[in-house]
Amino acid sequence: MSIDFYERALRRVRFLAMAVALTGTVAVLLAYDLRTATGFMLGAALSILNFRGLSMLVNVIGGASKPGPLAAVLIALRYLLIGCAIYVIVRFLGVTPAAVVWGLLAAFAAVILEILYELIFRIHE
Repeated sequence: MSIDFYERALRRVRFLAMAVALTGTVAVLLAYDLRTATGFMLGAALSILNFRGLSMLVNVIGGASKPGPLAAVLIALRYLLIGCAIYVIVRFLGVTPAAVVWGLLAAFAAVILEILYELIFRIHE
């Protein structure tokens, strides 16, 4: 497996995460209301940011990049920051926690879709 393979896979996961976030937000908006859709969208945004942070962490561990001091702090505190963001979203915007949690699964759904993509299209190579 080449580095180019991993870069293409990461690009697809980022694209799929955005597609899942957008599609999910529209679906929640149609099924529920604007406030719930906003909660889903903010949860999906947190999910995508967390995936980006995890990607940075993997690049640092693999030696592909060297983080700055701010990146190291953000990587170390990402779950605390996500927890604070969820609290603010739920408490001050009045969004149901379930909508935010479903949004948090956007990057996970994107990774599953990428796995399915690789399984389907790798078989035909």
